[in-house]
Amino acid sequence: MYDPYHHAEELGVKVLHRPIRTAHEMWLPEHNIIVVKSGLRRVHDRTALAHGVAHAALGHPDDRPKHEVQADRYAAERLIDEDQALELCSWTQDPARIAAELGVSGRLWRVWFNTHQRHTA
Repeated sequence: MYDPYHHAEELGVKVLHRPIRTAHEMWLPEHNIIVVKSGLRRVHDRTALAHGVAHAALGHPDDRPKHEVQADRYAAERLIDEDQALELCSWTQDPARIAAELGVSGRLWRVWFNTHQRHTA
């Protein structure tokens, strides 16, 4: 199972938890730091950090829309097990339930599903 905390450590990226009002995470490439909003539920903390780690791993210097899409896809691919997702899709079409079962945010589930749609239909 993918652990974004371990991945951040492998990349030498420092992870801080702080009160943030505008986002769930912020990638600060000039400091090699990911700031995750403090107080998030576990699923959102993990999802936000995976997104931030994606920015770091992909070498993104900023958060332009193209980089946000890439970071979401990177995070979704690592957090969602394809076999488990396909099995869940065989018994429910409820996106919220699938996301909860997979332990990811609804947003990342939608990203993964839209990327793999032809396999899940």
